[in-house]
Amino acid sequence: MIIVMKPGSTENDIKGVSRLLESHGLGVHISKGVERTIIGVIGDKRQLDGIPVELMPGVEKLVPIMESYKLASRTFKPEPSIIEVNGVKIGGRRLVMMAGPCAVESHDQIMEIAFAVKKAGAQFLRGGAYKPRTSPYSFQGLEEEGLKLLKEARDATGLLVISEVTCERAVEAADKYVDMFQIGARNAQNFQLLREVGRSRKPVLFKRGPSTTVEEWLNAAEYIMSEGNYNVVLCERGIRTFETSTRFTLDISAVPVVKSLSHLPIMVDPSHAAGKAQYVAPLSKAAIAAGADGLIIEVHPNPRCALSDAAQQLTPDAFDSLCGEIRKIAEIIGREF
Repeated sequence: MIIVMKPGSTENDIKGVSRLLESHGLGVHISKGVERTIIGVIGDKRQLDGIPVELMPGVEKLVPIMESYKLASRTFKPEPSIIEVNGVKIGGRRLVMMAGPCAVESHDQIMEIAFAVKKAGAQFLRGGAYKPRTSPYSFQGLEEEGLKLLKEARDATGLLVISEVTCERAVEAADKYVDMFQIGARNAQNFQLLREVGRSRKPVLFKRGPSTTVEEWLNAAEYIMSEGNYNVVLCERGIRTFETSTRFTLDISAVPVVKSLSHLPIMVDPSHAAGKAQYVAPLSKAAIAAGADGLIIEVHPNPRCALSDAAQQLTPDAFDSLCGEIRKIAEIIGREF
């Protein structure tokens, strides 16, 4: 449920409602818009049965939230959220670019690519330290050693760092080295892990599962937010369909659909959707044109020698060229890059 305050309601009015809610064991989330303040009620609204909240000073009306994902819904927070990660804002006018190799492989590799993607315009360095793979015999990542290399690259370039976490142990380790957690598609409904990153309060890039509907995806994001971490950025990365010409089918429609249902920012991962480097640029441009708040793209100094996902990684030159094209699209649609 949300409580809509009247235009011109005072801070005392808002505090009075908040105190009432908290006295009944309910959580409070306050969203101040241009004209109105909305108070989100977190918890079992039956605690307010018989209490005339609508008669309190400054209250205009009570509105039930029909969606099962309460905190992530646009009803709960009508205005788009901007998630700030150490000075970089995701969801605002400026597009955000995250780029780097699928997996951290060596010191030289990650340093070379970090300087290259920064020069091209990226604000984040991405790189996998924990690599959940289809086969247990595939390269599984350097784990904490990989995180240390990412931090070294961050210190050298000033880029922010994002890396995937796969379990509680990985969350504890990565917390010391990264600016933003990534939850990969394989863990999109690993609710224990989602609660763990929710308790961490660190910003989270949350990827859609390959067989997850938009509603299921938003409900899964609710697990993170219900633990008190509202710093969630969604990421569309393709869904499983009958089509085999690409690794997955990028659901471009998910971008406007999510923006109509949720206040959370949404980015797009064209690399995992395409599975082939030749399709990454067209899908990237389509995603930005559709309204995505940024991209996360795999870039490797020598893709043919990559230890994971070699076919879908761009060269630094190809990434630089793509960034130039994205700048042109951003100008047309009123965004900045």
